[in-house]
Amino acid sequence: MTNQTHVKKIAVIGTGVIGNGWIARFLSQGFDVIAVDPAEGAEERTQKTVAQAWPSLEKLGLAEGAAQNRVSFMSTIKEAVNDADLIQENVPERENLKKSVLATIDEYAKEDAIIGSSTSGIMPSTLQDGLKHPERLIVAHPFNPVYILPLVELVGGEKTDAAIMERARHFYESVQMKPLIIQKEVVGHLADRLMEALWREALHLVNDGVATTEEVDAAIIYGAGLRWAQMGPFLTFHLAGGEKGMRHMLEQFGPALKLPWTKLEAPELTDELKEKVITGCEDQAGDVSIAELETKRNAFLVELLDLVESYRPESETFVKKTGH
Repeated sequence: MTNQTHVKKIAVIGTGVIGNGWIARFLSQGFDVIAVDPAEGAEERTQKTVAQAWPSLEKLGLAEGAAQNRVSFMSTIKEAVNDADLIQENVPERENLKKSVLATIDEYAKEDAIIGSSTSGIMPSTLQDGLKHPERLIVAHPFNPVYILPLVELVGGEKTDAAIMERARHFYESVQMKPLIIQKEVVGHLADRLMEALWREALHLVNDGVATTEEVDAAIIYGAGLRWAQMGPFLTFHLAGGEKGMRHMLEQFGPALKLPWTKLEAPELTDELKEKVITGCEDQAGDVSIAELETKRNAFLVELLDLVESYRPESETFVKKTGH
């Protein structure tokens, strides 16, 4: 594979779990990456993360020129962004911090640079407020592990230039991602809102003693999760309606939506609930370390992606089919 895109130089601001995931993906696609993170030991953690991710990236396929050593750290944002074509911001999810960092990026980045924020919940219009060039800022929200999972939610704010969004879409496609352009900005974007709804209900079930963390996980792993990986909730329910599909499904099961089965509000995160969740997860993991779990997860996801693609021939035209 060769990478053909207008983006030649990339800067990554903030190298936590998400930032390092971006770095690993960009390196695997043949880019040089400039990184900035004031935290002590940041460079060593990046090197370790990239090394751990590389076997999975090799299985997925490396671009020409891809190398683990093509990342370098700068001491200031100004140094990192002044010649970058794309800047990926990943600082902690605190609005004031993000706006401060983005203002610095905005001040020193060249005018045609794309600025993408990895925020999982803040709306882009909020982040654009106060910038000199707000039109080039978008949300580009990925999913962990970024170097394997292909979905990236692209969200424009009130002042985002449509041409910037189109350039961003082409770029993220070029690094083997599936950009999903969200038409209307909303707190939490799209995928996190769906996951949060399930997470709230899962916490209620554990809190009320209905199920353990292991039983909740099993319900998803061996039930809904298997179906959702191929089709998602809507096509899954379309099949549940038999020959008449969703039309019959809604007629038959639609009234049940009004039944008070689920709890839309999150439970209070008491010390007791925290302990149930923490000890449940620790019991599930047993003697298996987090690093070992990550290795198994990565190997599984790489194989699962191949399987998903083989049963979704339309996935290559995903963006076109959704009208973006």
